[in-house]
Amino acid sequence: MDFEKARFNMVEQQIRPWDVLDFGLLDALQDLPRELFVSEDQKAYAYTDCPLPLPNGGTMIEPKIVARMVQGLALKKTDNVLEIGTSSGYAAALLAKLSHEVTTIDVDVDQQVRAKAALSAIGQENVVFQTGDGLAAAVGGAPFDAIYVGGSLPRIPEILKNQLKDGGRMVVIVGDHPVQRAQLITRQGNEFIETTLFDTKVPALSTDALPAGSAFTF
Repeated sequence: MDFEKARFNMVEQQIRPWDVLDFGLLDALQDLPRELFVSEDQKAYAYTDCPLPLPNGGTMIEPKIVARMVQGLALKKTDNVLEIGTSSGYAAALLAKLSHEVTTIDVDVDQQVRAKAALSAIGQENVVFQTGDGLAAAVGGAPFDAIYVGGSLPRIPEILKNQLKDGGRMVVIVGDHPVQRAQLITRQGNEFIETTLFDTKVPALSTDALPAGSAFTF
């Protein structure tokens, strides 16, 4: 399979038409080999416009949604970013290409091992892995310039809002099926400004694999 051509088609036919127009982000998407972040039997589908299942029962969100959310963060090369839910590592790699450093947290150690291998394969070294429930307590390295939540939540968690720096931004998909919206949260002092970016539908962050007393798994 010609992955380079498939990647080009993904950017031009799926992502650009979905109002993702930031040149730096488009270049990063064009450079990032998504086929390395999926299982061997999924490589033929790596650039399709559909979610892909993960070995832990989670979901790899379709690339156009990831791209639109990342665009909403308006990242700078000086930004330190928190990712809630490592998933395949693809979103972490994209965030890392556009920022100074990414801290990604997940409760699933095995899934993080797979993500680390993919990031190592592309030489992306500015990603710090933490294992744990990113919604149960403040994450090491807080506060952050930006926060990316890799799945839907029923409401916007206060614990994440409070880990934003003044001027910091967070993107999170909020709501239950069938009504979900990608929200941009911007901190201005002690106020949090909420802006709806787009309507969508993605799987909720599952609670199935969490240790007792925790709230979410990714």
